[in-house]
Amino acid sequence: MADEMDGVDQHVARWAAFWKDDPRFDPEIEGAVVRMNDIAKWARRADAAAFAGNEDFTMEDYKTLHALMVQPHPMEATPAHLADATHVTRAAMTSRLDRLAGAGLVTREVDPTDRRRVLIRPTAAGRAAWNTHIFEGMARDQKMLGALSRAELVRLNALLRKVTKSIE
Repeated sequence: MADEMDGVDQHVARWAAFWKDDPRFDPEIEGAVVRMNDIAKWARRADAAAFAGNEDFTMEDYKTLHALMVQPHPMEATPAHLADATHVTRAAMTSRLDRLAGAGLVTREVDPTDRRRVLIRPTAAGRAAWNTHIFEGMARDQKMLGALSRAELVRLNALLRKVTKSIE
């Protein structure tokens, strides 16, 4: 299997022919970066397709609930924390929260310890919606990485961890 070529190998071969005398070009680095980008694009497209045409629960709804459910203080956050966690403006988060509150997926409550703060919490329906979509996403991820054995996944994680630690 390791000897099978993919489209990235063809891309790298073209570049290698063009840059054959330039030591700054490393075909293994080029191949790894292009493959990681392709995998990330595939995952984003699969996620987008899963929410396409669903106006009742959008990708943005899911991302907001996901941030609420997995942030350091699960199931309670301020709108500012959620905006930061999802990399959107506070105005955009307000719109998202209006939508989620209107759908009965989150509540907004004044913080009893600091009346200037508003706390966002998921409702039972919000937790159920998140739960459904998180496992659907996990199934897509498992399909994407299904070509690898358990040992290969462990090794891949170790290698990727090494790279992420070097850039953190």
